Amino acid sequence: MTGPASHEVVRAHIGLGANVGDAQATLRDAVAALARLPGTSLVAVSRLYRTRPVGVTDQPDFLNAVAAIERSGQPNEAAAIELLVGLKELERAFGRRRRRRRWGPRELDLDLLLFGDARLSVERPPEGRPLTAAVDPGAAARLLDVPHPSMRDRLFVLAPLADIAPDLVPPGWSESVASRAAVLAAGDPEAVAVVGTWDGVARDWA
Repeated sequence: MTGPASHEVVRAHIGLGANVGDAQATLRDAVAALARLPGTSLVAVSRLYRTRPVGVTDQPDFLNAVAAIERSGQPNEAAAIELLVGLKELERAFGRRRRRRRWGPRELDLDLLLFGDARLSVERPPEGRPLTAAVDPGAAARLLDVPHPSMRDRLFVLAPLADIAPDLVPPGWSESVASRAAVLAAGDPEAVAVVGTWDGVARDWA
């Protein structure tokens, strides 16, 4: 006789960003959409931040946040790819468009930052490729790398991530999220600003 199957879950952290239209409403609705993904539950949502654009600066400021979700299963390549495809489908559903500039305006940007304690570098399926692949030749061949390879140097990611996982040391790092965020904030204290706190009852930032 075998015992009951164990229920395994993996916690993932998703970066959210937008700077087109009513960005706060978009991010609020995106959080709700994340919670509706199959086998997914919403665990935590960071404060909302207004952040200066990176790369292409002649565009509106962004709003950014991070959400923690839990997914049924294990932190393996197949599960990470499944989540990635779900994120790209949500971006398209929210009207994310192909543009001529890699770091241009975004209706909605969803980045898989962390997937449990996994360290992954895997080929993306066509449906999981960035929409910037149309204007950035390197994007079409870009691997899915987890932890996200750029987040260590992005305060607009680390500041909200530190709200909900300050003591987390991502795989391959030697410092916590909060420690690294503090280093970046000291170097550019005006790069990000808190503009809202998540209200779990209203399911929006106030």
